[in-house]
Amino acid sequence: MNKKRYQLTKSDVIEAIPLACSNELAAVEFIEGQRWGKTPGCVHCGSVDVYKMLDSNTGERNKRFLWRCKDCGKQYTVRIGTVYEESRIDLRHWCYAFWRAATSKKGVAALEITRHCQISYKSALFLMNRIRFAMAPDKKAGKLTGTVEVDELYVGGKPRYKGVSKRGRGTSKTPVFAAVERGGKIRRRVIANITGETLKQAIQEEVDTQARLITDDFPAYKFICADQQGGHHTVAHTTREYARGDIHTNTAESSFALVKRGIMGVYHNVSKNYLHRYLWQFDFMWNNRGLNDGERTARLIRVTEGKRLMYKAPAKRAL
Repeated sequence: MNKKRYQLTKSDVIEAIPLACSNELAAVEFIEGQRWGKTPGCVHCGSVDVYKMLDSNTGERNKRFLWRCKDCGKQYTVRIGTVYEESRIDLRHWCYAFWRAATSKKGVAALEITRHCQISYKSALFLMNRIRFAMAPDKKAGKLTGTVEVDELYVGGKPRYKGVSKRGRGTSKTPVFAAVERGGKIRRRVIANITGETLKQAIQEEVDTQARLITDDFPAYKFICADQQGGHHTVAHTTREYARGDIHTNTAESSFALVKRGIMGVYHNVSKNYLHRYLWQFDFMWNNRGLNDGERTARLIRVTEGKRLMYKAPAKRAL
C-alpha cells in the first residue's frame, strides 16, 4: 500500500486561513494563536499575566485589539515587535500574503496580491518586501556539514558583446553563490564577482571545513578548496560529465530551476538591489520543504517576530 504523502495531510492552519483572510477579528486571533499559542505574553516584559481590553459599550474586543499587562501596565497588540508593526494594512491582508508566500514554491507577485486583496500595488509591495525580510536566514545558524554541493547561478542581463558566453561567466548577469547540504539546508547569496577570492570567502563563511565539498571543474575551485579537510571532488562539466557515482552538483542545479522559473514566470525581472530578498524567499521554501503548507505558514508567521524593516534608522533622542 502506498503511504499518503505527509505534505498532503490535513492542517488546522489551512482550515482557519480562509476565514482569517476575510474577517479582521478572525485574522487577529489567528495570528495571536500562531505567535503566542495558548499562553499569550506581554511583548514588553514577558509576563503572562495579561488580558484582552474590551469595549466598555459593547463588551467586545477593543477596536485596536489591544492587550494590557498587569505587571508592567503597558498596552500592546500582536503587531508589536514584528515586520507588520506600525503597518496600516489590515491583518486579514497580511494573513493572505503569508499564506501565498509560504505555499507558492515559485513565489507570488505583488500584482496578484493587489488583485486578490483589492489593495494598492504600493501596499502589496510593502507586504511582500517585509515578508521576504522575515524569511532571511538565521545568522546564528551553524555552517553546512556532510556532503555539500557548491555552484553559481547567474540572474538577469544579457551578454554585452556578441560571442560572449550566455552561460553566465563573462556577462553582465548578477552572480549568485549557492551551497547546498544534501538532505539539509541551502544557502544562497548575491556576490560581487566570480573570482577565487570571492568564492573562497563565501565557502569559508557557509561551509564547515570538515564537509565533503563537491563543485564543477571551474579552475578557481581547485585552489580555494585545497584546505578543505573533508575533501574536494569535482565533476567535469566542460567535458559534458554531469555525474560520476555520487559526485555531482545536481542538487544545487535543481534548486536553481525553481529560482529561474520563479523569476522568469512570476516576477519577470528582479532588480539587483533586491535580488537577495527573493533568494531568501526561495531558500525559505527549500529549507522548509518537508513541512506541509499549514506548518510552513505557521512557521513564517512565527519568524516575523523580532524583525523590523524601516525606511531609515530611527533618530536617536537627545538625553
